[in-house]
Amino acid sequence: MVRLLGRSDARPARRPRGPRVRRTPESALGGRSLAAQVFVLQVVIVLLLVVAAVVALLLQVRHDTTQEARNRSVAVAQTFANSPGIVEALNAPDPTAVLQPKAEAARKASDMDFLVVMNTEGIRYTHPKPDRIGKKFVGNIQPALDGGIVVEEVNGTIGRLVQAVVPVKTADGTVVGLVSSGITTAHVGGNADRQLPLVLGSAAVALALATASTALVSRRLLRQTHGLGPREMTRMYEHHDAVLHSVREGVIIVGGEGDLLLANDEAQRLLDLPPDAERRQVLDLGLDRDTAELLASGRMVTDEVHLVGERLLAINQRPTVLAGGPAGSVATLRDSTELRALSGRAEATRERLDMLYAAGVGIGTSLDVTRTAEELTELAVPRFADFASVDLFDAVLQGEEPGARGTLRRTAVSAIRKGAPLYAVGERIRFVDSAPQAHSLGEARAVLEARLAQAPGWRAQDLERTEQVVEFGIHSLITVPVRAGSLILGVVSFWRSERPDPFDPDEVVLAEELVARAAISIDNARRFTREHGMAVTLQRSLLPRTLPEQNALDIAYRYLPAQAGVGGDWFDVLPLSGARVALVVGDVVGHGLHAAATMGRLRTAVHNFSALDLAPEELLGLLDELVARIDQDEADDGTDAAVSGATCLYAIYDPVSRRCTIARAGHPPPALVHPDGRVEYLEVPAGLPLGLGGLPFETVELELAEGSSLVLYTDGLVEDRERDIDTGLELLRTALERSSDGPPEGTCQAVLDALLPPRPGDDIALIVARTRALGADRVAEWDVPVDPAAVGEVRAAVARQLARWGLEDLSFTTELILSELVTNAIRYGSAPVRVRLLRDRTLICEVADSSSTSPHLRYAAMTDEGGRGLFLVSQLTDRWGTRYTAKGKVIWAEQPLP
Repeated sequence: MVRLLGRSDARPARRPRGPRVRRTPESALGGRSLAAQVFVLQVVIVLLLVVAAVVALLLQVRHDTTQEARNRSVAVAQTFANSPGIVEALNAPDPTAVLQPKAEAARKASDMDFLVVMNTEGIRYTHPKPDRIGKKFVGNIQPALDGGIVVEEVNGTIGRLVQAVVPVKTADGTVVGLVSSGITTAHVGGNADRQLPLVLGSAAVALALATASTALVSRRLLRQTHGLGPREMTRMYEHHDAVLHSVREGVIIVGGEGDLLLANDEAQRLLDLPPDAERRQVLDLGLDRDTAELLASGRMVTDEVHLVGERLLAINQRPTVLAGGPAGSVATLRDSTELRALSGRAEATRERLDMLYAAGVGIGTSLDVTRTAEELTELAVPRFADFASVDLFDAVLQGEEPGARGTLRRTAVSAIRKGAPLYAVGERIRFVDSAPQAHSLGEARAVLEARLAQAPGWRAQDLERTEQVVEFGIHSLITVPVRAGSLILGVVSFWRSERPDPFDPDEVVLAEELVARAAISIDNARRFTREHGMAVTLQRSLLPRTLPEQNALDIAYRYLPAQAGVGGDWFDVLPLSGARVALVVGDVVGHGLHAAATMGRLRTAVHNFSALDLAPEELLGLLDELVARIDQDEADDGTDAAVSGATCLYAIYDPVSRRCTIARAGHPPPALVHPDGRVEYLEVPAGLPLGLGGLPFETVELELAEGSSLVLYTDGLVEDRERDIDTGLELLRTALERSSDGPPEGTCQAVLDALLPPRPGDDIALIVARTRALGADRVAEWDVPVDPAAVGEVRAAVARQLARWGLEDLSFTTELILSELVTNAIRYGSAPVRVRLLRDRTLICEVADSSSTSPHLRYAAMTDEGGRGLFLVSQLTDRWGTRYTAKGKVIWAEQPLP
C-alpha cells in the first residue's frame, strides 16, 4: 500500500477518497500497536543481556579469585622457604621456638590465613593455632619432597581455601623441610559487590532509552499512516494487491526519477524483469532501448506498439501528476503477439536463407579440421538445433583419407545448456548398425528420427545413455554424413529439446545443405593438415626448442619462417667447457623439405664438432668438407639437389677473459653494440660459402666490454626483392642504436619492427647476445711446479678457496679430482702446469699443460696397479673432457653446485 501511495519521504500522500476510515484512539504504547510489541521485545533483550552480564561477571570474579589465591599462596610460601636462616632453624634443636614467631609475623604481613613450616615427614613446626603444632599436615606433600611445588584447592575448617606447599632446599638441592601457605577464596574476593551495581544501573538506563524511543516511533507511525491502524493498513494493502496481480494486463508505476516503483505479475512476465527489479532504474533493467526510454520518460502514449523479446506489446502510459499525485507515470501493457503469427512462415524462410549465408562466410575461416567442425556446431546452435555434434574418423583428424570402416571421434559439440548426457569431445565412438548415424555413414544420406523415445534402433546404441538423453528432454534427431566427393569423413548430429515440435523433412533439407557446405571446408582442412603436419614436424625437429642454460650471455632470439614455407635458416647456442658459449647462425639457400633436411644435417654436425672444442676456423673447415660430400652424394644419385649458397657464422665467447673468437663462411658480418650505444659491423674475413672448398677460413679475436651486445642474423633480415643489403644493414644499425639501452628481448622486437617486410620471402633468424663477465672473485688460478710434492699444496689451496666460496661440501671430491689430473699432468705432460677453478653454474676444475697428449678412459684389471684415476674422475663429475689450445691442452671436469 505504501508503494501505491508514492514515496513517503518525498511528500505526504493524499488521503484516499471514498468513505472515511474511522480512527481508533490508541496511545503511543498501546497494547495493540506495533510499537508496544517492539517495546516488549526490547525489554526482553535488555533483561537477557543483564542476566548474561551478571553470570559472566560472577564466573570471571570466581576465576580471578581462585587465580589470585593460588598466586599469593605460592609467592608467600616460596618467599618464606627461601628466607635467610630457615635451613639453620630447621636443623636447630627446637625449630618451633625459632620459626613460630617468624611464620606468624610473615603470615600477618602477607594477610594469609595460615603459614606452616614442617619437616620432610609432614610434622608441623608452626601454625596460627599452637595446639596444632606437632601434628601431621593435611595435604599432598610428595611432589614438594621431589623438589616441585604443590597447589591445591580444599574445603577446610575455615572455608574453601587454596594452599601451596614448596620445598626448603639446602645449597646442594637437598630438601630439608616444607613450607605451606594458604588463603580462603572469600578473603580474596569482593569485586562482584563493586561491579554489580554498575551493571544493574546500565540496564535501567537501557530500559529508559527503549521506552523513549518506542514512544517516538509510535507517534511517527501514526502521523505517517494518517491514523490508520495495523488492521486497516493490512486490509487496504490486500485489496490493492489482489486487484493489481489478478488482472491480465501489465501495470507498471515509475517514479519521477525513473526508478521502478511497482510491477505486477503480468508486467514482470511480459517484460521478463529480474526478481529485484523494483527500486532500480528502468534504464538498467535490460529492456530494449526504445521501451526503456519510453517508460523512463513518462510521456503520454496510447497503444504504442513495441517489440520486447518475441512479443509485440501495446503500451498505454499516463503521468500520475495529472491526477494530483506525486511525480511519475503509470503504464499498462497488453500482449499483441498474435500479429506476428501472420508472417511466421515468411520469417522462417528468411531465417533459413540467412543461416545458409552465414554458413558460407563463417565456416572454413581456418585450415583447421577441429575448428571448422566447431564453426559448424556454433552456427547450428541455437538457430537450427539445441545440440549439435560432429564425429569424424581419426584418419581425418590426422590429415589422412578415412578407410571403409574406422573409429569415429567426437570432434565438436555445441549446446544451449550444459549437462547433456551426450558423448563428450574427444571420446571414441563406434555406432551399432541400427543407429541412425550408422545408416548415414553406410548409405551416405541424411536420416531423420522424429521421436527418439520411439526409435529402438537409436536406443540400441547404449541403453543407459539413450535413456538419460530422453530424460534430459532431447526428443528429435537428424544425422547427416560429412561427404566430400566419394569420401565419407564423418557424421553430424542435430538434436532438439527446447521446442516441442520434432524436426520435419524441410529441416532435413536445410541440415543437408549446411553439412554439405561445411564438408568442403573440412576436406580442405584435412588436406592442409597432412601437408602442414609433415612440414611442421620436420621444422620443429631441426630447430632448437629452448636455449640451454648458461651464464656467459643474456640471449634473445627470433625465428620467422618465410611465407613460402619451411626454409634452411638455423641458429644454435652451445655451452662449451670453461663456462664458454658458442653462437652459430647458418643459412641454406632455398625452401622446401630438401633445404630443411640439409639444414638439419649441418646443425647436427655443428653440435658434434663443437663437442670436440674445435676452434671456429677448424669447425667451418669440417663443415665445408661435409657440404662437399653431400653435393657429391647428390650428384652420384643423379638428382639436381646440390647444396648451393650454404653460409655459416661461428663465434665463441669466454666470460673469464671476455674474448670472442669469430669466423664466417660467406655469411653477413655480425654487428657489435657497445655499452655506450655505438654500433659497428665487425670486420671478420668473409670466406667462401660452405662446399666450395680450396681456401682456409680465418678468425678474428677481440675483447668485448661487459654489457656489449653481439648481433647475429641471416640475410633474410637485411635484404629482399625490394631492398638491397646495404640499405638493410643501415636500417639494422639505426634500430640497434635506438634500442641499445633496452634488454635483448626489446632489441629483437625493435629490429623486427624496423626491418621485417610485410610478406617475408626468406627465413629470418636473429640472435642478440649481451655479454656478461665472470668476475675475478669467481676465478682462482695456481701455477704448479713439476714436482709430485706440489700436489698436496694444490689440494690445500683449493680447499681454502672452496671454503671462501662456501663450497666446503665439494672439498673432498674436488681435491680427489685435482689430485688425479695434476698428477697425470706432472707425470705425462710438460711444464708449465696450471690449475684453474671457475665457479659458474657448476664448479669447473681445469688443469693445463703444454703437452698435446690426451688421456684416455679405460677399465683397469684387478691386477693393475693404476689406470683407475680417470674412471674415478668420470664417476665423480657430471662432465669431463679435453680441449686443445695453441700451447697445449686443458683437461676439465664439472661438478654440480650444492
